[in-house]
Amino acid sequence: MPKMKSNSGAKKRYSITGTGKIRRNHAYKSHILTKKSTKRKRKLGYPAMVSKVDSKTARLLLAC
Repeated sequence: MPKMKSNSGAKKRYSITGTGKIRRNHAYKSHILTKKSTKRKRKLGYPAMVSKVDSKTARLLLAC
């Protein structure tokens, strides 16, 4: 059997932590930033964890 290929888009968007959780970046940080508060923009800059519901799908895309 051939190896599973990981999704190229998912490789760029997700990373796996040391404990096995999947890290993702926030959306809405690229443009139209003038109307967003400083606090909101600052919080969007930090990564978040993928929810348990979506982590199964992300693992399939990452083929791990």
